[in-house]
Amino acid sequence: MTEFLSELQWRGLHFQSDPTLGEALAKGGLSAYCGFDPTASSLHLGHLVPVMALMHLQRAGNRPIALVGGGTGMIGDPGGRTAERQLNAPDVVERYTDGIRSQLERFLDFSGTHGALMRNNADWLRPLGAIDFLRDIGKHFTVNYMLQKDSVKSRMEDGISYTEFSYMLLQAYDYLELFRREGVTLQIGGSDQWGNITAGMELIRRVDGGDAHALTLPLVTTAAGTKFGKTEAGAVWLDAERTSPYQFYQFWINADDRDAGRYLRYFTLLSREEINTIERAMAEHPERREAQRALADDVTTRVHGAEAARAAGEVSALLFGKADPSTLSTPGLDALAREIPTATVTRDASGVIGTVGAFATAFGMSKSEARRLLSQGALSVDGRKLGVDDTALGEASLPGSRLLLRKGGRSYCLVTARG
Repeated sequence: MTEFLSELQWRGLHFQSDPTLGEALAKGGLSAYCGFDPTASSLHLGHLVPVMALMHLQRAGNRPIALVGGGTGMIGDPGGRTAERQLNAPDVVERYTDGIRSQLERFLDFSGTHGALMRNNADWLRPLGAIDFLRDIGKHFTVNYMLQKDSVKSRMEDGISYTEFSYMLLQAYDYLELFRREGVTLQIGGSDQWGNITAGMELIRRVDGGDAHALTLPLVTTAAGTKFGKTEAGAVWLDAERTSPYQFYQFWINADDRDAGRYLRYFTLLSREEINTIERAMAEHPERREAQRALADDVTTRVHGAEAARAAGEVSALLFGKADPSTLSTPGLDALAREIPTATVTRDASGVIGTVGAFATAFGMSKSEARRLLSQGALSVDGRKLGVDDTALGEASLPGSRLLLRKGGRSYCLVTARG
């Protein structure tokens, strides 16, 4: 077994491959691609599995190619769906394509002998004529052959349009074009892509007499059996505007203990020894959540950068670990302000910030309710619990004349003092 396949095996990232892939990899210098259709403005966590596979491929001395589906994104893959996709306008697909391309560039090394390549299948699919496609490509596939593929078979009961039925042939044509243009002999995809990938292998064999290979990766689920990368708010995106770095970080922090070790193998480049060490520590002291913190730090740094990851970690430690607010860096404080409510409170004529009035303003409650909570010891400022004698909050201790107010155990508000 080659270094690449061996690495995927122990990480649990190998689902299925053709029998001769190992021989092809053993020769070295193989070029492989994975496609990413721009059906949204950003990639989400589910896309990280094939992205990580491309990274491992490159680290083993092969060339990865990320194919952005500016052409196939106009159609939509029927696999894994029970209904037709909504077709997006060309300008929308182009905008989505640009966003996804910039995200993929954070993971792959585009320099050196095995430097990654980025390609867009709109370059060859949009100029392609319907008659030429049917004559030159369609004649190599029988309807019976296509009906046996899972992506089509699963849709037969509810119906599938000819548009999505043709997706398999378009993906096969992508493989043929990359075989000719870049010498690609391996396509990587999720386990639901096996039928589409093998259709491309067959097309390359029939049209050019070439040998090509297939490798699929597992579709990730949680230990609880739910879909990976989903939260109550929806999908976890790589775009910071759709899922903030803190929310992204917190997703990993909240990973189930049963999933944490598996996710370290899937989504980080940590070595076997490092992961084994973390797992032993997790088994001895699960309450420390060392595996989750290692996951959150590593993946957030790779996706959003080191500063954003540090700031997200500070916010997480503050909101859930009761860290001292004074330890927040400026980026951490700015990140906190994006995640919790904010308000402005006014000092009185003598420059004092009244406790009851500040909490009433910050949390939208009556002053009588604020007084009751104060008497119960349920209010805090900058991590310090207040008592009935604390009628004033004191000087703003955080940069920008700000104070962190807390009501109960989990309700926060960052207030700015004026006047």
